[in-house]
Amino acid sequence: MDYSPLFWPIQLKRDVIYILDETLLPERLHFIKARTYKEAARAIKEMKTRAVGQVLLVMYAFLLIYKQNKNKNNFFELLAKAADAFNSARPTLSFRFLTDMLIYWQKNKLPLDKCISGFLEELKMKRIEQAREAASLIEDGDSILTHCNISGLMPLIGEFCRRDKKRVSFFVTETRPYLQGARLSAWELQQAGFPVTIIADNMVAQVMQEAKVNKVIVGADNLAQNGDIANKIGTYQIAILARHFRVPFYVVCPPASKAKSGNDICIEVRPDRELLEYRGLRLAPKGAKGYYPAFDITPAGLITKYINLRLK
Repeated sequence: MDYSPLFWPIQLKRDVIYILDETLLPERLHFIKARTYKEAARAIKEMKTRAVGQVLLVMYAFLLIYKQNKNKNNFFELLAKAADAFNSARPTLSFRFLTDMLIYWQKNKLPLDKCISGFLEELKMKRIEQAREAASLIEDGDSILTHCNISGLMPLIGEFCRRDKKRVSFFVTETRPYLQGARLSAWELQQAGFPVTIIADNMVAQVMQEAKVNKVIVGADNLAQNGDIANKIGTYQIAILARHFRVPFYVVCPPASKAKSGNDICIEVRPDRELLEYRGLRLAPKGAKGYYPAFDITPAGLITKYINLRLK
């Protein structure tokens, strides 16, 4: 089976981590290099990689630290510093689940390299299972609306549908201001051979009113214990519209975090220049201010079904 480059956008080769720079897609398929955990954390903060890429990068960074420093006296101190760096990189997607797990493995003298490799292998298998489960919810002829990008899972969902002789097409929101939908999702779906239509974020109500889509599938960066989710800004309004137009709203999500509800999830506010500029081009008049919360909270009551990542 062929996978989108976004399905597994991080690789560790010897002492270098190669990170697919998602900010350059689709024009350039370019990998940046990280040789330290600090460089890896910076790549996350600058959104060079996102979604599952961040999870992979944390794991590979710890594996790199292990390979380079396992016999040094300050090894555990280095792990703790790396954990702090990643935990403070982006507030909405909590890496503490990962870093606590890594520190636990080391404290209990478990083979860190084997534990990390085993986790990554399980993650890959469980992501494929998520795509297969999502595909089972789709019927022949369905048109799927998606928002932002689920790191290679959407074309994989489409591929499982294609194997089952189910025709499927996609509508993709632009996903302002980084345009992950228009740049990433539309690109990978087109590469996989699926019909894809790009719409602006403010066209969703009209598209649903015209009955051009009959299912919504989005991702989630954080799942609270009560079922609320945090996902790319704009998800909440799509969920409200889906409820209004009686369109099923499915969420491909990670394991639940320690947040009891959406009120406990910290919403990351990105620099306003990311909204006012795009790739160096000023989009707004000088002196204008911007406000860019990168995520919003969709209440559990608006979600039709969760497609969970079930890790052991």
